Amino acid sequence: MPASDIRARLASAGGHVSRWPWWIQVAGLYLAARLVSAWIFMAAALHQGVNPWFPARPDYWSFVNIWDARWYGEVLQNGYPEVLPTDGTGAVQENAWAFYALFPTLGRVLAGVTGMQPAFALTLIASVCGLGAALVVYSLFSLKATHGTALWGTVFFSTFPVSEVLQVPYAESLNLLLLATALLLVVQRRYLAAMPVVVLMCLSRPTGVPFAAMAGLLLLYRLWQRRAAGGQPASDAEDGRGSRFPATLWTTAPHTNSELWSLAGLTAVSGIGALLWPAIAWAVTGDLQAYTKTETVWRGHDLVPFKPWFDTGIMLFGPTLGVLAPFVFVTLFVVFMMSRPVAALGTELRLWCCCYMGYLLVFLHPQTSTFRMLLPLFPLALSAALVSRSRAYRGTVVLMFLLLQIVWIVWLWAWAPLPGGGDYPP
Repeated sequence: MPASDIRARLASAGGHVSRWPWWIQVAGLYLAARLVSAWIFMAAALHQGVNPWFPARPDYWSFVNIWDARWYGEVLQNGYPEVLPTDGTGAVQENAWAFYALFPTLGRVLAGVTGMQPAFALTLIASVCGLGAALVVYSLFSLKATHGTALWGTVFFSTFPVSEVLQVPYAESLNLLLLATALLLVVQRRYLAAMPVVVLMCLSRPTGVPFAAMAGLLLLYRLWQRRAAGGQPASDAEDGRGSRFPATLWTTAPHTNSELWSLAGLTAVSGIGALLWPAIAWAVTGDLQAYTKTETVWRGHDLVPFKPWFDTGIMLFGPTLGVLAPFVFVTLFVVFMMSRPVAALGTELRLWCCCYMGYLLVFLHPQTSTFRMLLPLFPLALSAALVSRSRAYRGTVVLMFLLLQIVWIVWLWAWAPLPGGGDYPP
C-alpha cells in the first residue's frame, strides 16, 4: 500500500476518534498506556530470578504485588501494631505505620464484600483509581489548554517513566485521584467542596503539608491581588499568551469575601488533615513520635531538614560540587518554574508544584524511590505538551517515556540483590 494511502487512512481514523466523547478518548489512551506497561512487567518477570517473595519467573499478579504492596497487604489483613516493634537496643523497626490507612481500608472493604483475594482487591482499586486520576487530570488540564493539548498532557501523565505504579497495589493512584480532584476544585474556586477531598487525600499519602502550604500562600496571594486590583476584574498575569501558550480558559476575577473565607477554611482543614495520620499513630501507640520514628527507620538516621540532599550530593559529586549541587538544582527549578510553558499553568497549579518541591527539599531523603515521589508534580505534564505542537516532538516524548519505563522496571522493580545484600527500592 502506498505511503500516501496509509497516511490518508491514519488521518481518517484520527478524525473519527477525535469525534468521540473526551472521556472515551482519555480512557482509551490511558488503558493503552497501562497495557504497554503490563507487557513490560510481564517481560521483566520472565527474567526475574531468586527473590524474597516468590519463585523465579513469576506471573504478572505475583510480580506486581511486591515491595510496598506487601506492606499494604499486611495492613489490610492485620491492621497496625499497637506497640512499635523495636530491636534489642530499643530502636524502632520497620512497621506498618509508614503506610497510610485509606488505601488498605478500601481494599479490606472490597475484599470483604466480594470475597476476592486481598492482593487482587488492592490491585483492582489502584487500577481503577489510576483511570479516574487520568480523567480528572484531563478535566483540570482542559481548563488551561485546548482539547488537543490537554489530551497530550494527559498522555504524558499516563506514560511517565514511573506511571506503571498506577496499576500496582500502591497508594499513588488513589492519592493522585484525590490530589487532582482537589486541585480541580481549587482552580474552580469550589473551596468548600475541596475540603472533604483534601481530608481523604491526607489519609492516602503524605501530601497534606505541601497542600496546606499551597492553600495558605494562595490565600495571601488572592488577598494581595484583590487589594492591588481595587476590586476590578483581572486575569492572572502569569497565564500563557500567544498561539503556542493559549490563555487559560478559567479567567480570574477578584475573590469575593465568601470565597476568601472559604479558602481560609480550606487552608485550616488542610493543615489539620496533614496532622491526622501522625495523630492517629500517636493515639493508637501512645508514642507522640510513632509516625516520624517509623518513617525514619527506612532512612537509617533521624530526620534533619535539607541535610539528606547535601549528603547525597557529596556522595554523587564529591565534597565540593556535592555541597553546591542542591543550590544548582534549586536555581534550575526556579528558572524552570518561570518559563512560559509552566507559567501557562496559572497560579494554583504552579504554586502547588513549588510547594510540593519545597516539601521534598525539606523532608525527603533522595534515593531511588524519589522518581516515584515526583508523580504529584503531574501538572508539569501539561507544560511539556505546551512546549511545542509538533507531533514529532510530542511523539518523541512519549517514546522516550516508554523506554524509560523499561529502565525503571528492570532496574528498580525487578529484584536483583546488591553485593552487600538487599536491593534499591522502586
